Amino acid sequence: MLTLAFDTATGVATSALVRDGEVLGERASRAVRVLADAEELLEEAGAEPRELSRLIVGTGPGSFTGVRMGLAAARGLAFALDLQLAGVSTLDALAAGAPGARPVVDAGRREVFTLVEGAPAVATPEELLLGPGTTCVGDGAVRYREVLEALGANVPPRESELHLPRARFHAELARVFVDPETVEPVYLRLPDAEQAR
Repeated sequence: MLTLAFDTATGVATSALVRDGEVLGERASRAVRVLADAEELLEEAGAEPRELSRLIVGTGPGSFTGVRMGLAAARGLAFALDLQLAGVSTLDALAAGAPGARPVVDAGRREVFTLVEGAPAVATPEELLLGPGTTCVGDGAVRYREVLEALGANVPPRESELHLPRARFHAELARVFVDPETVEPVYLRLPDAEQAR
């Protein structure tokens, strides 16, 4: 089974091509390159798009524009290839890449997206309830390192792979494949443009 997964919710877009649980290739770039990255991954694996049997997209939360771009690209591919689509939370993928860690995605407006009792939430970094020694991962953990460390958290170095929502983890977590139109993004607040009205 050949699977393509990608996530564009954060500042670094990730994509992965997986065959029967084995990662054939991965990319980390920008959201605008996600389809080009997918094409390159297929080419390097000697595969054609029509050989894909599963398609998975990160549903956020994260950048409103990034999430929409990824979802639109995934829906377009799914329709073109007549595939069903699975959506996986960016926070869940981050957590899967760093077992036991708290995923923290930069939400802008001096806030972060994180998991609270397993559910996605938005909060200021200062509001996070962290046990001593809790490891925090994600671009929000990097941005708010000083605040989180003052709360007792550990934040891996900026260049750590743990801060990326690797698409290989989306592929591992995906369980339910549905009609592409029914996969919805995870939004925890209104986009900036609507709040300004």
